[in-house]
Amino acid sequence: MKQKNITLNQKIKMNFNFKEDYTLENDVVRLQPLQTYDFEKLVVFSINEPEIWSFNANGPDSPENLMKYMERALSQKEKLVEYPFLVFDKKSNKVAGSTRYYNINFEAKHLEIGFTWYGKEFQGTPLNKNCKYLLLEFAFEKLNIERVGFRANNLNYRSIAAMKSIGCVEEGVLRNFSTDADGNRIDAIVLSIVKEEWFATVKQNLKNKL
Repeated sequence: MKQKNITLNQKIKMNFNFKEDYTLENDVVRLQPLQTYDFEKLVVFSINEPEIWSFNANGPDSPENLMKYMERALSQKEKLVEYPFLVFDKKSNKVAGSTRYYNINFEAKHLEIGFTWYGKEFQGTPLNKNCKYLLLEFAFEKLNIERVGFRANNLNYRSIAAMKSIGCVEEGVLRNFSTDADGNRIDAIVLSIVKEEWFATVKQNLKNKL
């Protein structure tokens, strides 16, 4: 068992170093590691567009909540279970929002993509599909992940449609799972993409939509 743990740790170190700055980018978007000083780049959304986070609790819908949101994200990164990104839109040359890997489990070869949000200016643009392509490509082809999961408020039809449009398969609904921004209990839909699907169809289909 001890030898197995050593091998696992070596493999984790080889595949992913939480202290390294991973930048994922193409012609449309750049995903760069979230830093404390990015607060000044994101706070404009918290001030002017707090309704972005109406479907879920604990969103950065005020400067104070943004500070807590970022502190938690960076704390979880230190615990080696999350890796948050700043999203930069190359077409407009503007910061667009944030996303992250979370619930990272290298032993089970599983992670989730979530905490994704964009300013209203960037919603409904090619930005999201390009972000997801880069995140999925890195997860499956660099990190050797077997399953990438997604979740959303079951009433957030726009988000659910976006996830299904990139190739996510619906797995089920977690009933009474959490709360929205107003404290109402919500159900959470669970979706995923597995490695075989990525290489068989999802990668090319998504690439064709970029």
